[in-house]
Amino acid sequence: MELRAIPDSMAPTVVEKIDAELGRIEHRHGVSIGLAIESGSRAWGFPSPDSDYDCRFVYIAGLHTYLSPWRTRDVIETPLTGLLDVNGWDLAKAMRLLVKGNAVLIEWLMSPIVYRGDARFRDELRALAAEVADRNQVARHYLHLGARQWKLFGSGGSLKKVFYALRPAMALRWLHEHPDAAMAPMHLPTLLERCELPADLVSAVRELTDLKSRTREMGSGTAPAPIAEFIMAEFDRATEAFPKTPDRDLARAKALTAEFFRKQVIGN
Repeated sequence: MELRAIPDSMAPTVVEKIDAELGRIEHRHGVSIGLAIESGSRAWGFPSPDSDYDCRFVYIAGLHTYLSPWRTRDVIETPLTGLLDVNGWDLAKAMRLLVKGNAVLIEWLMSPIVYRGDARFRDELRALAAEVADRNQVARHYLHLGARQWKLFGSGGSLKKVFYALRPAMALRWLHEHPDAAMAPMHLPTLLERCELPADLVSAVRELTDLKSRTREMGSGTAPAPIAEFIMAEFDRATEAFPKTPDRDLARAKALTAEFFRKQVIGN
C-alpha cells in the first residue's frame, strides 16, 4: 500500500515540486525511494509562515551498486531551491547509523507528514528500529542535541530557537514516562498530549507555538519561565537517567539490520 499524508496547510505547488523532484531522483540515480517524509518544523508541529520544506528520504540502490567493488556516495543531495531542501540516505547508511544509536532515522519513521512510501517497508523498518535501537543512546542523542541548542540560545536570543531545545527535552520526558520504548514521537503537540505535564507548561508551549505560526519574526527575548525550567530540569535528569553505557554487543543488531537490508535489496 502506498503511503501519503499531506496536511492541507502545505502549499500544493510546493508539494508538487517535491513530488517531481523525488521522481527525478529515482530516474536520474536509478534508485527506489522506500520512504520520503517531511522532517523540519512543519513535521515537528511548530512551523512559521515562511518555514522551509525539509523533505528527507531513504532509498535503495540497484543490486549492481551494492555488488560493485567501487564504493559510491551513500547520500543524495539536491541544491537548495527557494524553500525546498530535499536530501536522502542510502538504506545501508541508515542501517549503520541506527545501530550506532543515531535517532535521525527513527524520527523519519515517526514523521506525521509522508510524501511517498511503501507501507510495508515503513512498518517493517519501524519494527526493526524498535528492536535494535538502544534507549540510552537515543536519549543521549536528544540530550546532546537539546543541550547544544539551549547553550546557543543562552540567556536570551531568537525565541524560535527555544523550540530546538524544547522538542528534545520533551522527547526525553516521553522516554522517561515510557520506560519500555525507544522511539519517541517527533511531533511536539503529540508529545504534549502523551506526557504528564504541568498546566502552566502546556499553556506556555501552546502560546509560543501559536505566536510562531502567525509571524515570520518572533523577535528576541528570554524563554517563558515554565519552558526554561522544564528544559533545564529534563536535561539535568537525563544526564543521570540515561548514562553513557559501555560498548554493547552489536552482533544481534547487525544481523537483524543485515537481514532487512538484503531483503530490500534483493527485492528491488
